[in-house]
Amino acid sequence: MTPVRRAYCALTFFIALSALSGAAFSTQQLQARQPQPPLSQPSPSPQQAQPAQHSAAPLPLVTKQVFTLASYTTVGGQEIRNVRVGYETYGKLNDTGDNAIFVAHFYSGTSHAAGKYKDSDAAPGYWDSLIGPGKAIDTDKYFVISADTLVNINTKDPMVTTTGPASINPATGKPYGMSFPVVSMRDSVRVHKQLLDKLGVRQLVAAMGASGGSIQAMEWAALYPDFVKRVVHVIGPGFDISPYVIGLLDVWSLPVRLDPKWRQGDYYGSGDPDDGVAAALKVVTVQTRHWDWAQAAFGYAPADAAKPPGAAMGNQFKIEATLEAGARARAKVADGNSIIYMSKANQLYHLSDEEVKGIKAKILFIPSSTDLVFPLKLSSEALQRFKKLGGRGTLYLLQGPGGHLEGVLNIDKAAGMIERFINTP
Repeated sequence: MTPVRRAYCALTFFIALSALSGAAFSTQQLQARQPQPPLSQPSPSPQQAQPAQHSAAPLPLVTKQVFTLASYTTVGGQEIRNVRVGYETYGKLNDTGDNAIFVAHFYSGTSHAAGKYKDSDAAPGYWDSLIGPGKAIDTDKYFVISADTLVNINTKDPMVTTTGPASINPATGKPYGMSFPVVSMRDSVRVHKQLLDKLGVRQLVAAMGASGGSIQAMEWAALYPDFVKRVVHVIGPGFDISPYVIGLLDVWSLPVRLDPKWRQGDYYGSGDPDDGVAAALKVVTVQTRHWDWAQAAFGYAPADAAKPPGAAMGNQFKIEATLEAGARARAKVADGNSIIYMSKANQLYHLSDEEVKGIKAKILFIPSSTDLVFPLKLSSEALQRFKKLGGRGTLYLLQGPGGHLEGVLNIDKAAGMIERFINTP
């Protein structure tokens, strides 16, 4: 596989949820990176934890299902009618309804956390290395649920069901556009709680997720303290979004708003703002990776050896061409207004001291050593805050050059720690 193809796979994995593991690095490099031990302080211990040994097997083919609500009232007090979210499950719920684990997805993700829909799928769900028979989250033991959020950005993906600005407003018969109510990640969690009630889940062994999924996992524990026993908070911000990331989220949606076709969100049926959507996804990808990834995957190479970047303004470097191609492909299933709404939903994440104090779940923080979005410092400070307020938690550092995406692409390095955490009383 060429460096361009490897980098393209890594890019596509994040924004299209293709599980193309470690695409920007060689197999030897991936095997050489060893997991680190759990930490209670920011600096890693020289002792290395060994990954758990499993007799893993692939999941049976996954079926996407749809959960509906006739009406839902948002945290802000606005009603949304005809709410629909897609979900999938792995494993079987026990008779007492207390062997369930909820896996929440990240900003540009979907509920396809593991397995395949059909044998011919190019790749399984994004955390397939973690979820399945005999794996760290053992579906022979646990019932795992994952659901699409409200305002999921992947509205044109046939395997995604979500209610958001691209949905039809029952009152007008037309897409909501920017008249759709403001929603937070907490709203998605509240909808998902009604899904779990319908499924017969009486308690969660754990709520977990990466990035935006880690936000939802923490909201689960704050909203339903007697329902959630553990939280696995992977590459997350802790208990609130920092002002810097509020700014990043605004920048992520800015290209959509600057596209002339956006038309203040009223573009449905007249041509989508595809240029802005592609540019937005390109920005997200650059800012969630790390310079070590860029150096290893591309170096200073041109996209075309026969077209040196210095010879003409249209000649590109390899990293430019790869990011552009990946973003253009991804834009075909993404919705511009939903990007804006998803950014707002993440910006609104903020737990008070009283809410944090009320969390009864144990928390495992799993930051990435190279994360430029939610750096190690945030998880370390959140752990200290949680302990000061009487909570129980620990921290496990993912080492590797994957940046923010280390917790998506290389979560298998934390598999042993996650398994021990969810199985320890």
